[in-house]
Amino acid sequence: MAKEKPWSGRFTEPTDAAVEAFTASVHFDRRLYVYDIMGSIAHAQMLAKVRVLTKKECDAIVKGLKEIEVEIDAGKFDWSVALEDVHMNIEARLIQRIGETGKKLHTGRSRNDQVATDLRLYLRDGIDVVAHAIGQLQQAILDIAEREAATPAPGFTHLQVAQPITFGHHLLAWFEMLARDTQRLQDCRKRVNIMPLGSAALAGTSFPIDRAYTAKLLGFDAASENSLDAVSDRDFAIEFVAAAALLMTHLSRMSEELVLWSSSQFGFIELSDAYCTGSSIMPQKKNPDVPELVRGKTGRVNGHLVALLTLMKAQPLAYNKDNQEDKEPVFDTFDTVLGSLRVFAGMIPSMKVRRDHLLRAAIMGHATATDLADYLVRQGVAFRDAHEIVGKAVRLAIDTDRDLSQIDLDEYKKFSPAIGKDVYGVLTVEGSLKARDHLGGTAPAQVKAAVKRARKRISRPSK
Repeated sequence: MAKEKPWSGRFTEPTDAAVEAFTASVHFDRRLYVYDIMGSIAHAQMLAKVRVLTKKECDAIVKGLKEIEVEIDAGKFDWSVALEDVHMNIEARLIQRIGETGKKLHTGRSRNDQVATDLRLYLRDGIDVVAHAIGQLQQAILDIAEREAATPAPGFTHLQVAQPITFGHHLLAWFEMLARDTQRLQDCRKRVNIMPLGSAALAGTSFPIDRAYTAKLLGFDAASENSLDAVSDRDFAIEFVAAAALLMTHLSRMSEELVLWSSSQFGFIELSDAYCTGSSIMPQKKNPDVPELVRGKTGRVNGHLVALLTLMKAQPLAYNKDNQEDKEPVFDTFDTVLGSLRVFAGMIPSMKVRRDHLLRAAIMGHATATDLADYLVRQGVAFRDAHEIVGKAVRLAIDTDRDLSQIDLDEYKKFSPAIGKDVYGVLTVEGSLKARDHLGGTAPAQVKAAVKRARKRISRPSK
């Protein structure tokens, strides 16, 4: 394959070997080859439509590009660092295959609008793949939430037992986090799906191109309005990584809970052996490495977001070579997020829920104290007074090492004459859950209803 630079006509010296290696991007941007060929085929077809290319020339270019794609798929393509990037490698191979006609493909475009188009096409598909993976994880979460809809569990604030909930209700909180992540990605996709092709280097082209036709061929919603902005904009990439960073933050929070819950101190769940590892020195150990690693990879994606923001913060219009640094953070973010989602979707269904431990923890810490306060309010006691009364009852329970349900009615009467024997109905975990039997509540029936609604909300892949 020819190694001559596409811009060599203006230069009198060859590129320094170190510079050539330093500036080349083909070792990572070759990942865009499918989208580069897709964009080139559409560009050639548009050029034929406006009669810049003949039909015969267009057919030869399209056939050549499809054959090159087969070559690359089969691992038989000879990538050259001397040709710098994926675009010039494919173009050089096209010229080698079909001759002079291949040199006409680049008419009316620049690598500036070409790479921006490739990256948008890549991210459009990437967003759809990630959204689908989120949906698969959501399905796994909902399956367990439905199964554990009636399983009492402790609800925490400040990692202290607060009120009884059900385990299913807790898992539905995970679902909501992921639902927002999907919404953000879908919203980001709208801004990704704008076509920069036709902006050329920065000022458009004098050829009578039909951008609307090219956009239609490539499935873009519209062509970009401003050529300077189109070739230099990387907002869409930053926005994707920002959405991914939030998604990883949510997975990290879930990971932290899985790590805590699987510890002997909590014992709420047991992760499958297939998703854990052992210790090289301690035979008894079963380490939750998968959630720990996902938790750690969150920092990696956060770092990519900072890198992209820093990359763009001081760039003048239009395109600058700095923008070559946009792809590796985007690619690694996609790989990290997708890998994390897929391993989670496999791990969650294999999780064993230890209901007895959850119930024991839900009873601890006087978790029904708020229900007792609410009971007093229903008896006509002002909430602030009820709060004070229950606080004294909790103090007595702590001092005498009892649960609130174990305090005698006569003792309760000393705190407030409004307390009757029916109070014990709200002091059990079951009574506490039943008291919150309303939309969004934690009662088993409401959790099951919420799961049913949630299944209808899972995003379907974009067409």
